[in-house]
Amino acid sequence: MSPVEITTSRLNQHVDPVLTVWAWEIPVYLFVGGLIAGMMIIAGLNMLRLAKGERSEDFNSVQSPILGFLLLNIGMVALFLDLSYKLHVYRLFMAFKPLSPMSWGSWILILVYPVLISSSLIRLPQAWPWLGERIPIVQRLSEALTTRTRVIKILGYANVVLGICLGIYTGILLSTMVARPLWNSAILGPLFLVSGLSTAAAAIHLVSSITPGSPSPSGFLGGALAALVQPLGANPPGPGTQNSLVRADQIFLSVELVLIGLLLVGLLSGSASQVAAVDILMSGKYAVLLWAGVIALGILTPLLLQALQLSDRIRHTIIPAILVLAGGLALRWVVVGAGHASRMVAAGGM
Repeated sequence: MSPVEITTSRLNQHVDPVLTVWAWEIPVYLFVGGLIAGMMIIAGLNMLRLAKGERSEDFNSVQSPILGFLLLNIGMVALFLDLSYKLHVYRLFMAFKPLSPMSWGSWILILVYPVLISSSLIRLPQAWPWLGERIPIVQRLSEALTTRTRVIKILGYANVVLGICLGIYTGILLSTMVARPLWNSAILGPLFLVSGLSTAAAAIHLVSSITPGSPSPSGFLGGALAALVQPLGANPPGPGTQNSLVRADQIFLSVELVLIGLLLVGLLSGSASQVAAVDILMSGKYAVLLWAGVIALGILTPLLLQALQLSDRIRHTIIPAILVLAGGLALRWVVVGAGHASRMVAAGGM
């Protein structure tokens, strides 16, 4: 008879000395989730400006809900691939546990879907003309939506609130895992939220720079790409409006840099386990990715290039946006990987 081993404590090969339960799927999901969260917040703020009657030429009113919807499906696939018992995925949505960040995340994702789909209906026939012609009800729904300022306002608030919840819960989820000292910090939630805003601003800037605008191509793929840069209002953003998005990204990147510094300071002033965890970021296997990939290439270089672009010393390119997106993904990779490698140690450092 084969022996049966039952583990009833955290002292097992999946937790000590190194946690190995999450592979590439989780960093990818955290990155995509943060990106969607940032897009929802930016889109929601633009909807509120539209509802207030501001000129649509003055803000980057792209249809980011459509891109957010597409990305959300990618993130959900990554999350699904991570599950050990994939046929049990429905159980995540069968109960709500108020004290479980994972339960909150599951239900936030459920709420995000209808809000993104409803938000996509704003001027959707202008983005996908073929859709309005073949499915008239989409045309009528869009027309009804764009003529009701109150509905746009409600959608704007829903996008902002759910975007904040989606962006911050992933960091809170990690910070509740006290067995991983690197994750045991209240800074992770705000850090992931601000990083999501930064990558969202970069993604919108990138898409609006490389895809065709209005009028939309008549084909499915061309129309889908063009839909991402369609204005929410009747008129597209003016030529200089892109600069406002770049300035906003500079603020997000600066705040992100400060939060990373606060995260390191907080860990260094914490328990012996947290001090030991910082060594993984300062000189361990994730040090190069953090300092070169996240901070140097993902934050400082884009900040410098954006400043030169805004002052017209160099021409505008998509390079800063690409670096910001790569830096956002690298940040999640570092946090998840280094968190796995961190572990509890005795006060004497053993």
